[in-house]
Amino acid sequence: MYKSFTMDLAGRTLKVDVNRVGKQANGCAFMQYGETTVLCTATASEKPRDGIDFFPLSVEYSEKLYAVGKIPGGFNKREGKASENAVLTSRVIDRPMRPLFPKDYRNDVTLECMVMAVDPECRPEVTAMLGASISTCISDIPFDGPCAMTQMGMINGEFIVNPSQEQWKNGDLKLTVASTREKVIMIEAGANEIPDDKMLEAIYKAHDINLSIIQFIDGIVAECGKAKHEYVSCAIPTEMFDAMKAIVSPAEMEVAVFTDEKQVREENIRVITAKFEEAFADKPEWLAVLGEAVYQYQKKTVRKMILKDHKRPDGRAITQIRPLAAEVDIIPRVHGSAMFTRGQTQICDVVTLAPLSEVQRVDGLDENVIAKRYMHHYNFPSYSVGETKVSRGPGRREIGHGALAERALLPVLPSEDEFPYAIRAVSETFESNGSTSMASTCASCMALMAAGVPIKKMVAGISCGLVTGDTDDDYLVLTDIQGLEDFFGDMDFKVTGTKDGITAIQMDIKIHGLTKAIVEEAIKRTKEARYFIMDECMSKAIAEPRKTVGQYAPKIISLQINPEKIGDVVGQRGKTINEIIARTGVKIDITDEGKVSVCGTDKEAMDKAIDMIKLITTDFAEGQIFQGTVVSIKDFGAFVEFAPGKEGMVHISKIAKERIEHVEDVLTLGDKVTVVCLGKDKMGRTSFSMKDVAQQ
Repeated sequence: MYKSFTMDLAGRTLKVDVNRVGKQANGCAFMQYGETTVLCTATASEKPRDGIDFFPLSVEYSEKLYAVGKIPGGFNKREGKASENAVLTSRVIDRPMRPLFPKDYRNDVTLECMVMAVDPECRPEVTAMLGASISTCISDIPFDGPCAMTQMGMINGEFIVNPSQEQWKNGDLKLTVASTREKVIMIEAGANEIPDDKMLEAIYKAHDINLSIIQFIDGIVAECGKAKHEYVSCAIPTEMFDAMKAIVSPAEMEVAVFTDEKQVREENIRVITAKFEEAFADKPEWLAVLGEAVYQYQKKTVRKMILKDHKRPDGRAITQIRPLAAEVDIIPRVHGSAMFTRGQTQICDVVTLAPLSEVQRVDGLDENVIAKRYMHHYNFPSYSVGETKVSRGPGRREIGHGALAERALLPVLPSEDEFPYAIRAVSETFESNGSTSMASTCASCMALMAAGVPIKKMVAGISCGLVTGDTDDDYLVLTDIQGLEDFFGDMDFKVTGTKDGITAIQMDIKIHGLTKAIVEEAIKRTKEARYFIMDECMSKAIAEPRKTVGQYAPKIISLQINPEKIGDVVGQRGKTINEIIARTGVKIDITDEGKVSVCGTDKEAMDKAIDMIKLITTDFAEGQIFQGTVVSIKDFGAFVEFAPGKEGMVHISKIAKERIEHVEDVLTLGDKVTVVCLGKDKMGRTSFSMKDVAQQ
């Protein structure tokens, strides 16, 4: 018999059914928030996976389009690969939960969240996040939970707890906070230049709500929770560590890892590993875990030196940023380009401009198809870290990093009325040693300015790290972490923003949460670092957006027409607009409100297209003079086309001053003629004269 549990969450009912469905999973929670319904399951393999030195956790957030009454598009008519939103939601669920599993656990674990119905007032992402935690907590899978998640929006300066889809989309804040019983464990945010103190207020307001949710989850676990199963520990034997220290002393390991050259450090570790392999040749059980043991030895060495001696691997001070460099226009012919270098992290960003018809259309769990005008894509090839691997397209990490940089810059983009372009920024990772997503933000900002995109303010980003000791007060926050400090540290706290506020946050940690003091210090440090990067590096490469788009970028001219004339411009089955495009080589977009955008690289051709559109949409008055082409000859006169799809008739008596017997005596098809409008004839057709032009 199943049990149901309910609580009031932000004015709506959160309902959890246990043992109603999915009974063969290790844990299953059938979630309803309002009418949003998500099935969440947690499953684990019986045995650890052989030959791995990491915890194999998979999080899958799947969107079923029947949840919003849609049939998938395409020939297949079924859901295909995960959408970008699904990938990003999976990452947001993964990040706070992963640190709460035992570090020596190697059993495969899969968390699946299937969205089955969507109430626009209750976002399915929130429901899935809570369901993943509950299903794991009530399962027999070892897990040091619960954790809870809350989303915060803000409209007109007022916070909104778990906002609706519409409030989330149109508000000034998109904040997701996950918490354990005592601490914040994950932060993800997009913001419209929110001040630091306001952001901290939102974070801890969400944290307080999380604590009430955790109390609710505790009640569910008390009634329905299973005893946690035993598992085979993959911890490194203490005697193995002792043997390793006898072969390579901590002082020798310190010399090996403390260098600012990644390649040198990796070669040092390769030599040390070879020593261990030779020494442990007769201990196959130790050789099987040697990779993890060497990793742990490095980790202990680095953490001890940073925390106790305030010594970083590359010799920098705790708040010091690595050497910076920036330049623009490094790639010829593209619409905008910039390169940003911070230590051994180097990003080249290329911006492409296009008419608004090329916006990305995203069909998902929303009432309408979403049009993305600004797209940021991030690529991370294997050569950037000195490895070799065939590229199989963007993975979850690449999608996540691109989305973070995209959120960082969205608040400063001009409106469509100010800048009627679709914009794509692509960040190519040339070299990576820590926080490429923040370098992508800086490079993208400069590339946008170089492309002539009139962004409102400059945006920069930086990441802070953390090394903790045995107590909450024993910690050290590091500004601008490199790869080694990320691998062996406890936190990657990324913040982007202008000088007036924060535009994005992404916080990953490997411990069971951060104290308020750590969060406040990290935000303070990133603010100082952003200012330094903007003033000392970015602004020296390009201080403000260029006044015009580049030579090879498309130019766009806009005009407003009477919406009732849209049909005249388009013509029957698109004949008229296609004729304008064929004659001029431009691209033309028309909105339902009558806004026409003409896009091209040839100013003369664009002006010609604009003139044609104006002719087509103008109600002609007597006395106006036009240039036209003879397109038809009849016994009674000739028809002259003065714009695509627009013709007028010149009666035989109006062709020449002298009397003529046949139209063909004066005109042939294709002749270019000048005519004057005489108004409408008895049949309502526009009437022209050739012989009366000189009199006008």
